[in-house]
Amino acid sequence: MTAEPVHHAEDDPAEILRVLPERWHEQFLSEYHSALDAAHEVWRFQQLRELLRVWRLHAAAVSNPDFARAEQAVREGRRDEFVSMDDAFPGWADRR
Repeated sequence: MTAEPVHHAEDDPAEILRVLPERWHEQFLSEYHSALDAAHEVWRFQQLRELLRVWRLHAAAVSNPDFARAEQAVREGRRDEFVSMDDAFPGWADRR
């Protein structure tokens, strides 16, 4: 058995754009094109994959209707609406 790389269909730039709110499209495309140009150097290809993974996760977060409300609460210092990682996932730091 050989190990196969993990690839998420969501790492497809078209899928990222589909999920990503329009206000983020210009920034994503700019970063994507820069990473794509750099990926012509074999040793930089992994950077393109990492950029797509990060933007996929970012798209999932910012497309959530509760994201803007939560972001505003953090900016205003209303942290009472949040639960710490330790409370939500006891022992999470030990599993890293």
